[in-house]
Amino acid sequence: MDLLNIDQYWKLIEEKLNTWIETGIQHIPNLIVAIIFIIFFSLFARIAGNVMRKVLRRAFDSHQIADLITAILKTCLILMGIFICLDFVGLKGTVTSLLAGAGIIGLAIGFAFQDMTENLIAGIVMGIRKPFKIGDIVEADGVFGTVKTINLRNTLVETFFGQLEIIPNKILFRNILTNYTVIGERRIEIPVSISYADDPDQAAKLLVNALNECDFVIKKQETNVYAESFGDSAINLLVWFWIDYPGQTGFMAARHQAISVIKNTLEEADILIPFPIRTLDFAIKGGKQLGQVLTEQVNDKQSAISTNETHNKQTHADAKSSAKSNTTNNY
Repeated sequence: MDLLNIDQYWKLIEEKLNTWIETGIQHIPNLIVAIIFIIFFSLFARIAGNVMRKVLRRAFDSHQIADLITAILKTCLILMGIFICLDFVGLKGTVTSLLAGAGIIGLAIGFAFQDMTENLIAGIVMGIRKPFKIGDIVEADGVFGTVKTINLRNTLVETFFGQLEIIPNKILFRNILTNYTVIGERRIEIPVSISYADDPDQAAKLLVNALNECDFVIKKQETNVYAESFGDSAINLLVWFWIDYPGQTGFMAARHQAISVIKNTLEEADILIPFPIRTLDFAIKGGKQLGQVLTEQVNDKQSAISTNETHNKQTHADAKSSAKSNTTNNY
C-alpha cells in the first residue's frame, strides 16, 4: 500500500516536472526575444542618455540638473524594456505587482523626504525656466549678492559682504526674486533738501545738467529732480538717474560721486542745504501759560541768586568786623 502511494506521488511530481519543462520549452523563443529586448533597450538607453546629456548641458547652467534628467530618462527606458520582457515571458502579474509596489514606495519616499523632494523639484523647474544664471546679481529673502553655483537642492550666493549664503531652491521658487542683471540697468535715487528761500525749479535744472555730465549716467533724458515734500526746515527733493548695472562704475561708487556732484553744484549756485531748525512759538494756545511758568522760574532763580549774594556779603562783613575787634583786644 505504501509502495503504491509512493509511485503515485512520484508520478504526480513527474507530471508536474514535465509540464514545467514543456512550458519552459514553449517559452524559450519568448525568453530569447526578451533577452534581445533587454540588450536593445540597454544600448538604446545608453545612446539616448549620452545624446540627452549633451543637449541638456547646453540648455541648463547646472550640469547636475542635466545629469539627473538624463539618469531619469535612462532608468525609464530600462524599466520599460524590463516590463516588456516580463510580458513576453508571461509574467503579467509580476509586472502589475512591481508597478503597485513602485507606486507605494514612491509615495512613502515622497512623504519621508518632502523637504528634499520639494527643493529638488524646485531646482529642476528653475533649471527649465531659468529665472537667473551663474554670475547674475539677485535679491531674495533678505539675501543680496552674486550667484556662484546652482545645485539641485540649493543655490550658493556670494553677498557683497564676502559671505556665501546657501539658499534652498524652494525659497527662491516660492518667494519674490529680484534679478538686477536681466535688464542691465538700475536707477539710483538720492534725497536732498534745500532751504525755503531757494527756488526748487532752479535747483532741479542745475542738478540735472550737472549729473548728465557724469560718464556713468545713461538714459540722460530720464535724469530728473522732483520736489517730494515740505520738511520741517527745508523742501525735500528727490534726485534720480540711471546707470549700467552691473557696469564699470559700481552702484556705491556711482552714488558717492553723484552725492559729491549734488553738494558741489548747490554750493556753487549758493543754494543752501539747511541744518535742522527748531522754532519755539509761545503765542499759540497754551503757549502763554508755558511762557509765564518759565518766566516765574527764571525770576525765582534770579531772586535766589540775589539772596545768596546778600547773605554772602553780610557773612563776609561780620567776619571782617570780628577780626578787627580781635585785633583791638590784642592791643
